[in-house]
Amino acid sequence: MIKERSKAPDFTLPDDTGTLQTLAQFRGKWVVIYFYPKDDTPGCTKEACDFRDNLPNLAKKNCVVLGISKDNEKSHTKFKEKYDLNFILLSDADLAVHKSYHALEEGKTIRSTFLIDGQGNIVKIWPKVKVDGHVSAILKVLEESSNG
Repeated sequence: MIKERSKAPDFTLPDDTGTLQTLAQFRGKWVVIYFYPKDDTPGCTKEACDFRDNLPNLAKKNCVVLGISKDNEKSHTKFKEKYDLNFILLSDADLAVHKSYHALEEGKTIRSTFLIDGQGNIVKIWPKVKVDGHVSAILKVLEESSNG
């Protein structure tokens, strides 16, 4: 079972341009990995737009955002263009990364978020995320962590 203060499972996934991205390439930065069910659906759009709108605040904390779903690169490209999303979306078509992060339940994506520190350790897990106020909660943990 994945838990806080454990090493985050590394992965390599294609982004919306087909470029392979790894968790390891972001060492030295905070990373928000959020799993979401599907591009361009109401809850997923609301969550993505909240990350988009708060990206400057997250960037001030040296934090990057990686959104992961099973949608393909073409779907991610349309989603990013439609809502002017300014962060990386990754395609996990075979759900292997979902499985390694325990972000699946009965074959369906669990909306969940992982905050990872610059050494690759999981600082906070939000299982079964409620969209409203979620990004604010992440910013609060980042603030507390940088003051600690």
